[in-house]
Amino acid sequence: CCEYVDRRGRRNHLAACSCDCEELDDGCDRWLTCKSLPPGALERIADTIADRLRVPWFSGAVRINVSLVPPLVLLPVFLHVAALHFLLGVIILTSLPVVVLWYYYLTHRRKERTLFFLSLGLFSLGYMYYVFLREVVPRGHVEYSQVVALTCGLILMLAALSRAKKDPGYLPIPVGGEKPSHQGLPNKSIRGTSSGLHGISGAASSRAVNGEAKGYYRMSAEQPEGVKKDWCTKCQLVRPARAGHCRLCGRCVRRLDHHCVWINSCVGEQNHQAFILALSFFMVTSVYGITLTLHTICRGRTPFVALFYCPGAYSDYSSALSFTCVWYCAIVTAGMGYILLIQLLNISYNVTEREARLALRDNTGRRLLGGLVIDTGQYNRGLLCNWGHFLSLGSSPPQRSAEDIV
Repeated sequence: CCEYVDRRGRRNHLAACSCDCEELDDGCDRWLTCKSLPPGALERIADTIADRLRVPWFSGAVRINVSLVPPLVLLPVFLHVAALHFLLGVIILTSLPVVVLWYYYLTHRRKERTLFFLSLGLFSLGYMYYVFLREVVPRGHVEYSQVVALTCGLILMLAALSRAKKDPGYLPIPVGGEKPSHQGLPNKSIRGTSSGLHGISGAASSRAVNGEAKGYYRMSAEQPEGVKKDWCTKCQLVRPARAGHCRLCGRCVRRLDHHCVWINSCVGEQNHQAFILALSFFMVTSVYGITLTLHTICRGRTPFVALFYCPGAYSDYSSALSFTCVWYCAIVTAGMGYILLIQLLNISYNVTEREARLALRDNTGRRLLGGLVIDTGQYNRGLLCNWGHFLSLGSSPPQRSAEDIV
């Protein structure tokens, strides 16, 4: 249970985690003698430490993702420190969103996938629920039915999140090392780019061109002549309408909306509904929990007033911790509420985040509602038709091409 195969393919043991540390020793020696490190030394040291950070398990030592650790350690510490004094709470609760945004832009610029945001979200939910049961419920102002309702909302949100984590609608990668040919496609009908993110397909429906395996790049004879096809140089296939390549996942996704760091996965045709459902359950559950907590520690005041004026919040440490957690939940809820609002507006105009971003870049879309939504005008068929299209996503399996059937 303590053995594992390291990143170099050699069998190793947890007891030997401090052995074979020439690069770390050399780095310390250079640091003590004020010498510069050779290029790539810090990266190699970090990779070695990350590879040896493991815990015993039945089938062998399991590697712990380093990005999982900071939320588990820092979040409780920051919240408990913020509960010590009002000014500490203001400083910490103001700096937390800044640090999270900085880390987001750092990983997004490096095109890295990270479990930090998923770990932060799940641990925040668990810790807020723990504080609610330990500090708020024992005061006797929360009824049993209200605790059950809050618990059910949390369970439903986790169930929707689990569904949103599944396949977003990846296009199948060509198997057997066979390189798909696009010689039969007219040059004017293919728009490709090295990044795989260029262009939006024509006005054809994505369902009409969905296929499996080789059907994605063998549809030159089946498409109308006026429909433009999008060739992905990364996945080596022709993408159907509204599909896109995610540079973080390295895969093409049907009706790609965006890559969500909070679920560490893409949002596409197959999981977009579950993503909206998870956001909706989170909003309802979070607002309900905030309301119950404020009614308990700031009795006699409405939740909105109590959020900004609660004289007895710092009378004891339990109330201070609960009030600090309420403000933390309020900040997170405001951010998620903005994401949900943008998503609902995009659905109402039948536009994806990817299409809106490309329309802004190419200056081909119209800014509506103060810039909250970008209407490309390409798939907008009215409010009811747009929502009907969204609710029918993933309802039928991808169609197979006639050549695959033969």
